[in-house]
Amino acid sequence: MKKIANWGNYPHINADESHFSSIEALRNQVLNKRISYIPRGNGRCYGDASLAENVLSSLSFDHIISFDSIRGVFECESGVILDQILNIIVPKGWFLPVTPGTKYITVGGAVASDIHGKNHHVDGSFCDHVLEITLMLATGEVVSCSHTYNRELFDATRGGMGLTGIILSIKFELKKIKTSFIRQVQLKAKNLGELLELFHNYKDYTYTMSWIDCLKKGKNFGRSILMAGEHAELDELNEKQKKNSLTPYSDTLFTFPVNLPSFVLNQYSVKAFNFLYYQKNLKKTINNIIPYDPFFYPLDKILDWNKGYGKNGFLQYQFVIPMESCEKGMRDILTRINQKGMGSFLAVFKVFGKQNGLISFPMEGCTLALDFPVNKKLFPFLDELDKVVLNYGGRLYLTKDARMKQEIFWNSYPNAKLFKDLIKKYNPDFRFRSVQSDRLGITS
Repeated sequence: MKKIANWGNYPHINADESHFSSIEALRNQVLNKRISYIPRGNGRCYGDASLAENVLSSLSFDHIISFDSIRGVFECESGVILDQILNIIVPKGWFLPVTPGTKYITVGGAVASDIHGKNHHVDGSFCDHVLEITLMLATGEVVSCSHTYNRELFDATRGGMGLTGIILSIKFELKKIKTSFIRQVQLKAKNLGELLELFHNYKDYTYTMSWIDCLKKGKNFGRSILMAGEHAELDELNEKQKKNSLTPYSDTLFTFPVNLPSFVLNQYSVKAFNFLYYQKNLKKTINNIIPYDPFFYPLDKILDWNKGYGKNGFLQYQFVIPMESCEKGMRDILTRINQKGMGSFLAVFKVFGKQNGLISFPMEGCTLALDFPVNKKLFPFLDELDKVVLNYGGRLYLTKDARMKQEIFWNSYPNAKLFKDLIKKYNPDFRFRSVQSDRLGITS
């Protein structure tokens, strides 16, 4: 037994973590009737979705199976990390179809969370580009599924938090690129209304997201910086960039050495950070061409940045509300955050397209992700926000949840009952279960 936690460093639990590197070794573990498991990748989800008393780590199950560099189809085992894939596919002129804000997650985790990125409004979520998933069921049987066969199992596995079985391999389509650079435009919005107008004006861009100041009051309430981008063409690069036009990029500055003291994180330090971040753009509009790494993975520059939230850890609170309630709902929630002084250094706003998955998080609407250090005041406040999100017809992201109450989950995910029925079908004795799935009443 050892104490483990995911990226938010909350909660910590005592767990027996075992690895597998072959299907036979995995089958022997799964068929141990006395034990239930949850699969776990690189631990980069934020909450307790991949925590349990017994954890099966996929990190040793990390082989590349095939890469068709002509058609742009990649197949690998579930423990392969996105960074490994980028190093292989970018020099051949391909990119991930969908990527989250870190490249240090496993492909199995990408499926279990049905990850989204800055391009959901155009390209959907990761599993919209998955051609086939192979997994081991609780019986030890190895089964493949896709959009066209064993569809029921596929639908329950995408975004299913590892509850249908142990994902073994994934075959998925890639996105064709001419260079490894991004043509980016940054636009300052003086308030929330102007930000929503900019999102509408730039909706045809493949990638859009914004940082938002959640503590600013008055006429500048919700001031923001929108970032929109496209994969750059070769003739858009300067001569130095052309020499490295399809070079994988990695830009690590340093590793966070220790957990910061909790008193460093308060509304005054957040306000100071927000002021500096907004003012760093001296012009209202900035156009430039940058490598893909700082555009997609700015936080990966600082390894172990989660230590910046102190030894108590933090919660990333991400919700989505329908498009028709977007402005009203965001104003309501940001006002409550403002009134309580519960500021977040990271406040990322995006727009989603239509939902495609049975239990996937995105819906057509707008989403906000916020980081809050764990303290006594936080949990009652988030319970309050949960009810507001539910009132506007929204829901929370399971991959980042560590404390949502059962009634919020069951009332916000319209397919929750069907999802549980499918879990019972493919995982009848709840051999695959997590702290989260028990807490939410999915496997309890």
